[in-house]
Amino acid sequence: MYEHLSIPVGPSACARATTAKEASHRIDYTLSAARNTRVVALDEAAADVISEAAALEWGQARFYSASDPGDRLVSITGEDVALEHAIAESNTVIMVSVSGENAAAMAHIGKTCYTRGIMTAGLAMTADRLDSQALHHLRPYARVLLVPAEPDDLVELLRATRA
Repeated sequence: MYEHLSIPVGPSACARATTAKEASHRIDYTLSAARNTRVVALDEAAADVISEAAALEWGQARFYSASDPGDRLVSITGEDVALEHAIAESNTVIMVSVSGENAAAMAHIGKTCYTRGIMTAGLAMTADRLDSQALHHLRPYARVLLVPAEPDDLVELLRATRA
């Protein structure tokens, strides 16, 4: 019926995207390097959670446990490190708490990160308890707070921040 009509068909969007003109608009630089993320377990149960995440392959992420008052951290390999040294090159610190123990460590780490301009995140793994001590103690010191967090939330947060 309409065989006599000829409709000009231009190149498809995919074909246009490969032209030199379109290529000149592309961003041509590599993605930034992996973030120097530090993950700190604030109690024994949180240490179990981060040890599972630490077993995966990460770029610059390092994993620690803290004790009161938080000025010293213990790496996953057992090395004792000063907090200031552990976060010296860091741009993200993730604090993980299950029981809410070590309130002094949370405060010290949070305040140290604040004065250095380091982004903080907190995972309150409280199993649907929104009135937990973990949430209460993390809230003032975490710019990003996941409540109630699950163990796989730590892995997803590390992936999202390119750790």
